[in-house]
Amino acid sequence: MDPATSRFIERFGLLFEQEGFPRIAGRVTAYLLVSPGARSLDEIAEALAVSKASVSTDARRLEAKGLIARTSRPGDRRDYYEFAPDGFRTTLQSRLDVTRRFGALLADARQLPLESDDARTRVNEWSDFNTAMTESLAVLLERWSARDKSHLETPA
Repeated sequence: MDPATSRFIERFGLLFEQEGFPRIAGRVTAYLLVSPGARSLDEIAEALAVSKASVSTDARRLEAKGLIARTSRPGDRRDYYEFAPDGFRTTLQSRLDVTRRFGALLADARQLPLESDDARTRVNEWSDFNTAMTESLAVLLERWSARDKSHLETPA
């Protein structure tokens, strides 16, 4: 792997780590994002210089989140992974779902017998912000799903 790609993959891992995910999950995601075609667990582990067990654990986590997809090859018993074809939309939908659930919690907080105006202001402001973010994510998801994809097609 060339040094620029290696640095990109490591930076991606660090970003994932800052967001509360294992660094290797970010590295696996980045590797599959820039790799041509599906890769086996062995190939991913070798390319990233990590254990196959670690890759397997994080591959399952990433698959559950919709970022990567498991595939197979005829006559080969191994699992292969690739960046999910609709990973961006799936990730956005997941974020929207979490934001909506958080909004329901904040709606409950608005019903609490809060003892101070400061607390009531914080709850209301956070709830209002969450509502605006939920609405914005819903619009973004709609636009992303309806976008023109013709510029992505590879010429024949």
